[in-house]
Amino acid sequence: MIEVSEEAQSAIQQMIRENEGSNLFLRVGIEDGGCSGLSYSLKLDDELSDEDEVLQYESFNVAWDKRSIEFLEGIKIDYTNQGMVGGFIIDNPNARTTCGCGASFRTATYRGKSQKCD
Repeated sequence: MIEVSEEAQSAIQQMIRENEGSNLFLRVGIEDGGCSGLSYSLKLDDELSDEDEVLQYESFNVAWDKRSIEFLEGIKIDYTNQGMVGGFIIDNPNARTTCGCGASFRTATYRGKSQKCD
């Protein structure tokens, strides 16, 4: 299960409105990369595949591919505004190591492919 805070839900709803996409949803995933080995991917998408799991919220859906669930199970997505910047924050109970900025991680069973952060 993936949990999305009220603040994150509001931010996602705003992004969907700004992109004028009634069929848009939030796709959550992981990719090899980042200084700890795995990086999060959050983006708006409009196409589901047979490999996707979907969680329905009141005004949007969250989807992820079935292969990623071992890395995403139990995550909490939040959103914060700090000064003039804001962004999504992911709390992942599966992460055993994270980088200083929190954008990449590794689990106890998978190290990913570390790359220097930009």
